[in-house]
Amino acid sequence: MLPDIGPRVAGLNERYRHHAAISVMEKALADPDTGRVAMVSSFGAESVVLLHMVSLIAPATPVLFVDTMMLFPETLAYQQEVASKLGLSEIRTIRATKAALAIDDPDGTLHQFNTDACCNLRKTVPLEAALSGFDAWITGRKRYQGSTRADIDFFEVETPTRMKINPLAHWGREDLEEYMVQNRLPRHPLVAKGYPSIGCAPCTSPVKPGEDPRAGRWRGSQKTECGIHFIGGKMVRVKPAEAEETADSSDKDKVA
Repeated sequence: MLPDIGPRVAGLNERYRHHAAISVMEKALADPDTGRVAMVSSFGAESVVLLHMVSLIAPATPVLFVDTMMLFPETLAYQQEVASKLGLSEIRTIRATKAALAIDDPDGTLHQFNTDACCNLRKTVPLEAALSGFDAWITGRKRYQGSTRADIDFFEVETPTRMKINPLAHWGREDLEEYMVQNRLPRHPLVAKGYPSIGCAPCTSPVKPGEDPRAGRWRGSQKTECGIHFIGGKMVRVKPAEAEETADSSDKDKVA
């Protein structure tokens, strides 16, 4: 059984505070203090950077891909392309159960009147079930992505038994661009069409020059993350107006 998570996270941040992103990734996959680690990837606009890093270090690392069944067709095609090109051998596609969908969203319109509930049904609950066998998960969250992510560290306490690992926490958009160019990595086709952050098709719109990169996610609402937060180790629903205040405690949107 692993020791208390707080001291482990503090120790990891202290040991690897000045390491480069790929070094943080390598250490995270090998350090006993992280335990069993999975990567969670949306196969979105910037996901290929972390996926490439893990393919170089440990290509058999479990990669959890949440298919909400409302993703852009381009995302599904891109997922297949990247997985094949990088030789990732343990991609696990996660979906809501048919029973849950039949009860909570039988006609596929839940997103039109309750985006929090839709994210909970199609993203958070399936992902939580998939993560139940892991002690840590790698995310693509970065400080530059907005106020709710401005202070994230490489290692974060998520629950009393699980941590998040953010190897790209200190990277900017220019770092991502340089890495993708140098390594000749395939781009998500929607990036060229003005989508710097890509989620589900009904709730993602293009971003205008000068806007926040995540401005196209749930446009016109106060929602900036999926809306499920861990408080005292338990999932707690929060109202959209409260989301920004508590967003640092957890972010189940996972996916870059």
